[in-house]
Amino acid sequence: MAELASAATLSRPQRWDSPFDPNLTPGDVEKLLRIPEIAAIDEERFPRSLPLRGVLGNDCRLVRRQSGEIIIRADDYGNSAFLLISGLARVVLPPGIPIEQLGRQETVTKSLWESFSQLWKNSSVKESRDISRYQQQAKVAGEENRVSVDTLGTVIIDQGEVNGPNLKSLLPQLHTVPLPQGSLFGEIAALRREPRSATIVADENCLLLEIRWQGLRDIRKYDPGWRNIIDQSYRKNTLLTHLREHELFAGISEDALQRIADCTLFETFGSFEWFSDFQRDGTDSVNIDQEPLVAAEGDYSDGLLLIAAGFGRVSVKTGNGRRTLTYLRSGDYFGIDELMANWETGEDISLTCSLHATGYLDVLRVPGYALAEISEQISQLTPTNFRALAAKPFSEADDLLDWAVSERFINGTQAMLIDLDKCVRCDDCVSACSRAHDGNPRFLRHGKVLGKWMIANACMHCSDPVCLIGCPTGAIHRMAEQGVVTINDDSCIGCGVCANSCPYSNIRLVEINDKKGRAVLDPATQLPIMKATKCDLCVEQPGGPSCVRACPADAMRRIDFHDMDMVTGQ
Repeated sequence: MAELASAATLSRPQRWDSPFDPNLTPGDVEKLLRIPEIAAIDEERFPRSLPLRGVLGNDCRLVRRQSGEIIIRADDYGNSAFLLISGLARVVLPPGIPIEQLGRQETVTKSLWESFSQLWKNSSVKESRDISRYQQQAKVAGEENRVSVDTLGTVIIDQGEVNGPNLKSLLPQLHTVPLPQGSLFGEIAALRREPRSATIVADENCLLLEIRWQGLRDIRKYDPGWRNIIDQSYRKNTLLTHLREHELFAGISEDALQRIADCTLFETFGSFEWFSDFQRDGTDSVNIDQEPLVAAEGDYSDGLLLIAAGFGRVSVKTGNGRRTLTYLRSGDYFGIDELMANWETGEDISLTCSLHATGYLDVLRVPGYALAEISEQISQLTPTNFRALAAKPFSEADDLLDWAVSERFINGTQAMLIDLDKCVRCDDCVSACSRAHDGNPRFLRHGKVLGKWMIANACMHCSDPVCLIGCPTGAIHRMAEQGVVTINDDSCIGCGVCANSCPYSNIRLVEINDKKGRAVLDPATQLPIMKATKCDLCVEQPGGPSCVRACPADAMRRIDFHDMDMVTGQ
């Protein structure tokens, strides 16, 4: 008892320990409740443990944008929606805003001569920059022989205020559609963590209510009006597009597609913030049976599950545990073998394996009866044949796959896999990376290990790039053509949001120097200017990733775990 009495105590963490806007007052909440779109919400429908006032006070924040300022950028990954309280905004239509105005950069592949000349042209100064390109006033602190520059933009993340490029003069030249007061936008990207479909700019000075996805989810759950608005928006703008682009529905009529869409259910499993839990807990607590169950082995198959986003683990019961057969991602489907068997035999066929959400998983549940009229087309698809996978004897690939799923490496489309049995530790890969990036390597040749395999600390260019969420200037982004996640050094402000979000610790903040080796400081604080850096897959190099090309032992490859034969070389 004495030991218990001396134990430390800590209140159990609660969801609203960290409000979206700590400065939002109860008086502000009362004013929000008088906004027509909020006033229409029935507070009585919310449970005592989750009152509407609590959602508004903790999951929302007020954001102001001046005329010409960007509210959301096309292709940014969203985790919040916006309600336009006052002012006027505009949706920018294609061809859109020049990428440099969005904080992006246009990548130009170097010529063979430029690539070769890096051998002797690279700077000997660590993380050196030509600071004149930041288009800021630079001042030299003579007695300290150091350089000071203003930071690029002013960011107060807690308040959501960003002073970035002003597009007021550019707006008349763009094709735009007005968004009037009371408009709700960004809700689909927030709930599905998808890239924003368009850029929205303030046409007049705007006051907006930003609602993070957790609050939006709860308002949608308890208020039928908002649920109807969001669901109709999803079905109109997203669901039909998703179904139309899927190989399953190629060539069917719009009427048939509409009938399927009308009865398709959208379901979400797991947590959008899986990366926060993963960073905190690691893989020690990862257990298949603890992952959210989507479909259970032995259950009757009543339709087809289309994977819309996220990842799902397919497993089968083996002895006292479960064996991972494969994983599913956007575009894959589950239950097609059983569905076709049902149609062929007329008997009820149960599922041969289970599907669990790994991190989070969005699925479209299409009832079997809705697919009956296109059964001949479905029968032309390649069966998933999970039963055959389960019948295969255990191999090295099984251990590697289970490890990759548990460590969430399956998120990567270009994970750096090193065969330690072949690797001679010469560090030629690191040297090649350094030569390709002005003398600064962009990865670390160490990482998590399973047997002879190691995943190095290098950006994996994830299919769910959580590092993109919350970047205030759009500096970190996915390139439209190559699919590479890259950072625009010119617009990066060193806030650290991307580095803190990366669940694999593959993004680092570095102190920069000028070309003469002098530290670059913020004149206001005299603190070093920081920039985020990571592997960019040598997107500017004509031959692709320098690290892979430089390995003399063929020990390194960039892989996607979806193709296990390619991973293991079998």
